[in-house]
Amino acid sequence: MLKGNINHSVCRWCYEDIPLEQLCEAANEIGITSIDLLEPEEWKIAQKYGLTCAMPNGSPLMIERGFNNPQLHEQLLKDYTERIPMAADHGLNTIICFSGNRNGLSEKEGLENCAKGLEPVIKLAEKYGIVLSMELLNSKLDHPDYQCDHTEWGVTLAEKLGSENFKLLYDIYHMQIMEGDIIATIQKHHQYINHYHTGGVPGRAEIDEIQELNYPAIMKAILATGYTGFVAQEFVPKGENPIESLRKAVNLCDI
Repeated sequence: MLKGNINHSVCRWCYEDIPLEQLCEAANEIGITSIDLLEPEEWKIAQKYGLTCAMPNGSPLMIERGFNNPQLHEQLLKDYTERIPMAADHGLNTIICFSGNRNGLSEKEGLENCAKGLEPVIKLAEKYGIVLSMELLNSKLDHPDYQCDHTEWGVTLAEKLGSENFKLLYDIYHMQIMEGDIIATIQKHHQYINHYHTGGVPGRAEIDEIQELNYPAIMKAILATGYTGFVAQEFVPKGENPIESLRKAVNLCDI
């Protein structure tokens, strides 16, 4: 029995060797109520098991090719014009987006380009009650050259856009690698965050006692901000039983 203070989710790609329906069954047994990062054709499968998709995939352009590239704005608008109404029709209320890689852009240029490209998408999101969530990722190890790699940069973009339909996906694993100071950052900027991902540091393995983050303390800090959204496990299981690793992670975070 879980305590019900945290809404638990799990990222699909971390369990890609397990059929989605089997993962959904395991989620139900553990007490997880969402599967993150599903494609539209997978949403109904999750819903068949009484699960939502708290953070669905957005444009097929994905991480490296994002809103900081004006040459992609037309394609991105087309992609989100298709997916936003589709998400709303399935009862979903958020969708992921990315800054893209710098490719020589300054921080200011990247911000300006992202804001310009996001404005028409956000207007559409406002119409359908969808929140665009830009993920904070590390550029030090996993995603070299990715632009939205510090919380302050993402917050500046959110302030520039000035819409409740644009928030940040705060990935605890990635931000520990880039900047640390996880709890203080969450306390300072929680109003700009609408979703959280986990992961063990170093190595993105299980969030157990052999990695450096104190996840129970982080969960307590998240709850103290009044957060009522989802926390999704996004570690890559290294043990022999990935579902058991997932169960242990959920119990650890169930404050």
